[in-house]
Amino acid sequence: MARRRCGVVRRWGDSERGRREGRRPPRVRGRRRRRLRRPGGMLRRAAGGGLRGLLAAGRRWQHSGAGSPDGDPPARGPRSDRAPKIYTRTGDAGFSSTFTGERRPKGDQIFEALGATDELSSAIGLAGEFSSEKGHTFVEQLHKVQCMLQDVGSNIATPLSSARGAHLKRTYFSEKPVLELEQWIDSYSEQLPPLRAFILPSGGKSSAALHFSRAVCRRAERCVVPLVQAGEADPNVAKYLNRLSDYLFVLARYAAMKEGKEEKIYIKPEP
Repeated sequence: MARRRCGVVRRWGDSERGRREGRRPPRVRGRRRRRLRRPGGMLRRAAGGGLRGLLAAGRRWQHSGAGSPDGDPPARGPRSDRAPKIYTRTGDAGFSSTFTGERRPKGDQIFEALGATDELSSAIGLAGEFSSEKGHTFVEQLHKVQCMLQDVGSNIATPLSSARGAHLKRTYFSEKPVLELEQWIDSYSEQLPPLRAFILPSGGKSSAALHFSRAVCRRAERCVVPLVQAGEADPNVAKYLNRLSDYLFVLARYAAMKEGKEEKIYIKPEP
C-alpha cells in the first residue's frame, strides 16, 4: 500500500524494515526532482565523494550546457571550443590588481617595476634568439634567467605590507639564484681579455642585444630598489637584478670574443 505526500510516493521500502530487506528508495517527482538536477545540487552531492566526485560533477555540469562552475555564461554553438578572451576590461579605469588582491593605479611603483621586468625578459629573449643562431651554449642559461624573472615578478606583485603567510610562501625569493649568477660571471670573466677601456654596445648582433638587455636590466633594478627600501619587496630581488646586469655585460663580451667580432671602445672626440 502506498500513499502520496509532498510529491513523494511512500512505500513499505521507506521504513527501517523495508531498507533492511533491500526495497527500492522513494521516487522523487515533479518540481523537487528537477531541483535536484541543478548544478549547485550536483556539486553539493559530489562534495561528499571527494575530489573524484567533484571532478566528475564538473564534467557533467559542462556537458549539460549550464555554464562553468565559476559562473560564466554557457557557450553556444561553435564558440564552445574557443579559448577565453585575452581582454578582461578590468583595467579600463586605470587600476590593476596585485597578487594580494589590492587594486592600485597602473602608475604605481609596483607596476612600473613589473613592466620593466617584463621588458627585460623580452630583451633577453631576443638576445637568446640571436645567440642561438650562432650556436652559443649559454642560451640555456638565458632561458633559465627568463624563468627566474617570472619569480622576480611574482615577488614584486606581492607587496609585503598586504601579504599573508600563504602569499609569502609562494613568492619567496631566495639568495641561491644570486649566487648562481656570481658563479657564471666568474666563469666567463676568466676567459676574457682584461678590460682596459670603456666598451660601447657592439660586437655583433648577439653581443649588442645582450648589451641592450643589460641596459634594460639596470632600469628594472632602479624600479625595484625603492620597493625594497619601502619594505614592499624582498632584498634578494634587487640583488638578483644587480648581478644579472653584470652577467649580461660579461656575456656580451664573451659572445663577441667567440664570434670573432670587434668590440668598439670609447674614444674621446678631439675639441
